[in-house]
Amino acid sequence: MSSIVIKKVNSKKDLKTFIDFHYDLYAGNAYDVPNLFSDDLKTLSKDKNAAFDFCEADYFLAYKDGKLVGRVAAIINHKANERWKRKTVRFGWIDFVDDMEVSGALLKAVEDFGREHGMTEVVGPLGFTDFDPEGMLTFGFDELGTMATIYNYPYYPEHMEKLGGWEKDNDYVEFKIFVPEQIPEKMVKISEMIMKRYNLHIRTLTKKEIFEGGMGKRIFALINDTFQDLYGFSQLSDKQIDQYVDMYLPLADLNLIPIVEDWSTDEHKLVGVGITIPSLSHALQKCRKGRLLPFGWWHVLRALKMHKTNIVDLEMIGVLPEYRSKGVNALMFYHLIPWYNKYGIEWGESQVEMETNENVQGQWSYFHTVNHKRRRCYKKEIGEE
Repeated sequence: MSSIVIKKVNSKKDLKTFIDFHYDLYAGNAYDVPNLFSDDLKTLSKDKNAAFDFCEADYFLAYKDGKLVGRVAAIINHKANERWKRKTVRFGWIDFVDDMEVSGALLKAVEDFGREHGMTEVVGPLGFTDFDPEGMLTFGFDELGTMATIYNYPYYPEHMEKLGGWEKDNDYVEFKIFVPEQIPEKMVKISEMIMKRYNLHIRTLTKKEIFEGGMGKRIFALINDTFQDLYGFSQLSDKQIDQYVDMYLPLADLNLIPIVEDWSTDEHKLVGVGITIPSLSHALQKCRKGRLLPFGWWHVLRALKMHKTNIVDLEMIGVLPEYRSKGVNALMFYHLIPWYNKYGIEWGESQVEMETNENVQGQWSYFHTVNHKRRRCYKKEIGEE
């Protein structure tokens, strides 16, 4: 008989315990980059996250001998299931001590949740949408994590292999991309040629354009169009777009978020965007248990506004499909490289890319890169017990 007790999160106190477990498990770890407590609370609260318009979820805590030893979220994204014709329950926010009984009990709780809701497979780690961290780290455990990705101990994937029934559903790669001291000559030629040939213009936005002129919404509408065929993606709703505009853009350095427009069209069609931000990894590590108070806010502000970091996170680079072959990606970095040099940025994090996505990885051909992390989403078929 199992000595593990699984408890469903039923209160705000339970949810706080759920969020805090990660901080306790990874306290002092040099590579883990913890989420802000307020961000996790907003994402996991059913009355605050717009994804609950088409998602449902339960969260579970694992106890052994009265001690908290693990956590996991069970999520069903109905919009994604409909888009990809799957009956999937996702597991996310999974953390556990190095005990096979604990990891097994947590994943069984997700399986049971899925069966109760008519699902036929479990996949993860995934969040509610592509804007949540995804994929279990399988290589690069001695590399600094990022705000947008998951860090986990090396024993996590070892558990997945030993538990049985789990197989690869999708693998991701992540690159360290070194910033050159000047724009590569080939990139200069291509960028200047496509601007002239296709009447493309690259520029930055003002806060007024983003928040009053509707450009913030247009940026995420473009993300919908450019990411629609990526693994597990579900279209962002208008409510979600409003939420992400307010989450990502208020403190952003707009010099690092270029847009590309096609001026051969009357409306100056938006065809590309690059959302890049100074790395918050070290700043977030200094926020005690993910709290901005008393001093965490200062470290975050220094990274964002004073550029006290030599790393940039390449959060999202989206180009409409019909413009990808025209070199718009190169045009984005034609703008960004001088700013990176001005700010003292030495290298960038590509974030997760599907290992099979050669088009995305091709955009790094101008740079010296190192594939320094890999991660995996696992899948398990579930049926009646």
